Amino acid sequence: MLRRQLRPGLLLAFLLAGAAWWLLPAANSAPDVQFTTISGKKISLQALRGKPVLVTFWATDCPGCIKEIPHLISLYRQFHERGLEIIAVAMYYDPPNHVVEMARVRRLPYDIALDLRGSHARAFGNVQLTPSTFLISPQGSIVAQITGAFDFRQMQDSIDNML
Repeated sequence: MLRRQLRPGLLLAFLLAGAAWWLLPAANSAPDVQFTTISGKKISLQALRGKPVLVTFWATDCPGCIKEIPHLISLYRQFHERGLEIIAVAMYYDPPNHVVEMARVRRLPYDIALDLRGSHARAFGNVQLTPSTFLISPQGSIVAQITGAFDFRQMQDSIDNML
């Protein structure tokens, strides 16, 4: 009798565990988005599979974002030849001419994309605070999500371990 009463509960637990196992990897996957850079280049995250990718959401009027630029440049120079890609996504409210001017003045070597409609921010979980940085593994999983300034040494180690 007790065995019959436990069966539906065990079946339900088994089904829930299977559903969680099936859905959790997708929750960690980077969204399948295509960025357009300020130079007009199209970059698909799907096309970058096999490489680590750092996606950072920023704004030209964000002090923390400005402070982070030398770290991003350093990471790019240190790891780009080994495969790292960096995409800095300007928030929808940032005037494109400000973004273009800052990229020119700061001589940013990595790709700068505009998010004119906020669709990229929504795809990454409705990003609203800057800087917000996502480290994506070569397999396409988001392995780190940092709101605010990232720890430079820790980011270096994480990227180095992926290459």
